[in-house]
Amino acid sequence: MLDIKDLTYRYKTQNQENIYNFSLNAKKGEIVGIVGASGNGKSTLLDLISGFLEPIEGDIVCDGTSLIGLSPQKRPMTILFQNYNLFEHLSVEKNIRLGIQGKIEQKKIYEILQLVGLDGYENKTAKTLSGGQQQRVALARSLLRDKPILLLDEPFTGLDFDTRMLMLKLVKDITKTKNLYTMMVTHELSDCDKIADKVYEVKNGKLTLL
Repeated sequence: MLDIKDLTYRYKTQNQENIYNFSLNAKKGEIVGIVGASGNGKSTLLDLISGFLEPIEGDIVCDGTSLIGLSPQKRPMTILFQNYNLFEHLSVEKNIRLGIQGKIEQKKIYEILQLVGLDGYENKTAKTLSGGQQQRVALARSLLRDKPILLLDEPFTGLDFDTRMLMLKLVKDITKTKNLYTMMVTHELSDCDKIADKVYEVKNGKLTLL
């Protein structure tokens, strides 16, 4: 179980103070959709979960272990952004190995590429790939880290409709296959309708289950 309990964050400017308070839970293999207008706290929620912001109170518990106080590098999560963050001159394999510490067997690389539908692409350079294929490389890199929490931050914005639908299905299949806790932030409620097990709306710094 992934349990976010009264996670509270205070953001101050010279003119105002915003207080965010989040509570939600997810089971293994579930996709949680997070929707809401810009400025209401979607990015703040992801930053709190990932450890880039620290709450003033509350807790994040994953499989019985609190994540509060852990650095982003030590948290059991990975993030897939709208920006793929690939090095265009590097091969697919080199891109997905970036940032991974320790030795990774070649068999593991092939398994991950097959999982995202890119088997046989390991030696192609990133610049030769389509936008959808590049996003698959970014997803493969996230999965290679083998973390139980997958955070999706508007990852499919800019993809054409057919590619977007394929990526949504891929995320759903992988979430179920690998028993992930997947949280997807999106402006598109229709994306949530297609793959999310539950959907929360962020409004004025709070979550409401739709």
